[in-house]
Amino acid sequence: MSDGTSLWTRSFILMTVANGLLFANFHALVPTMAMYAASLGATGGEIGIITGIFAISAIFVRLFTENLVQKWGRKRCFFAGLGLSLAATVSYMEFTGFSTLLTARIVHGFGFGLGTTFAAALAVDIIPPAHRGEGLGYFGLGNTISMGASPAVGVAVLTSLGAGALFGISAAAIASSLFLFWICLRHKTAPPVPKRTEHISLRERLIVRGTAWNALFSALFGFGFGSVNAYLPMTALELGIEGSGLFFVVGTVFTFLSRLFGGRIYDRHGAFFVILPGAALMALSIFIVLLSHSLAMLLFASVFYGFGAGLLMPSLMAALFSSVTPERRNSASATFYNMMDLGTSLGIVFLGTLAGMIGYIRILDVILAELLIFSGLILLLYSRKGNTDNIIEEKDLI
Repeated sequence: MSDGTSLWTRSFILMTVANGLLFANFHALVPTMAMYAASLGATGGEIGIITGIFAISAIFVRLFTENLVQKWGRKRCFFAGLGLSLAATVSYMEFTGFSTLLTARIVHGFGFGLGTTFAAALAVDIIPPAHRGEGLGYFGLGNTISMGASPAVGVAVLTSLGAGALFGISAAAIASSLFLFWICLRHKTAPPVPKRTEHISLRERLIVRGTAWNALFSALFGFGFGSVNAYLPMTALELGIEGSGLFFVVGTVFTFLSRLFGGRIYDRHGAFFVILPGAALMALSIFIVLLSHSLAMLLFASVFYGFGAGLLMPSLMAALFSSVTPERRNSASATFYNMMDLGTSLGIVFLGTLAGMIGYIRILDVILAELLIFSGLILLLYSRKGNTDNIIEEKDLI
């Protein structure tokens, strides 16, 4: 763990780049895996299973991170996750049947679940506590940039150069990530993890004790964020607007800009003054989309969407880490990503089904209402508790 006060150390910079490469591997395969499966003759149902099993396996393995850390230690678990991701990505080139491809996706989900969980926890160890919000904001920039660029690059590579080139580039990204993390962590000793002998309930495996409300906010954010990412293009088509892909490009730019100041506000003034504006800006973005009749208005909405999402994601993660002791950061990281993935999955499935009945434009009303509820809860809890990093304590649920 770093004892200094400087954020921009060599290790932090290299780990930030490595984290970006880890997510580049993931985001490049999100839209292309369905295309690849279809090219192999997979049915619609099989494509859905191959696409959805990844998130399910990632959530599943995170339920057991506490046990894995007790047995093998944090760094071994982390590098095992990166190794599994690399092996799965390489295997995609060879597996052309449904069962073998499904197996590879499950293994990749396990690897991604472990890798993302421990990457964030290990990053917190080298970020000075006074810069935790700012540091996690910058650390997550790689995810933000890859989210905007990697899907487009992946589709372009697959369609122009073929699946072999796609999986080769994706494998190179995760291999580079593994190498950079190894350079940073090979001589560092993670904080000791106290041995736990008591039974760990399923509830605590999913949501670490003391983080229940922060975990709920992470799920609510995932519900709105994931649903917009999945259905904004279809909404734009119903609105008669072409070129909706630019919404995410512009949004990514402003997410990047929000990271330049959002973390500093968090560190100086606390979680409330970042999380509430973030939720309000996302809600404003959805309201503008509902009024849009041109690409210009849609891109205007994406400015607020990018700012809002950029403020919310690292602040929610920082609040979760601040609510637990150092030895529980692995579990806190697992909680954040599990709840994000769970909220995203529920939102996509529920709103996708609802869209079949009422259309894609109208499901934005649901997302807007959800974001307003999110904002109202933050206001209510702040009025009761005041501005602390751990906005809500476990006892507040009783």
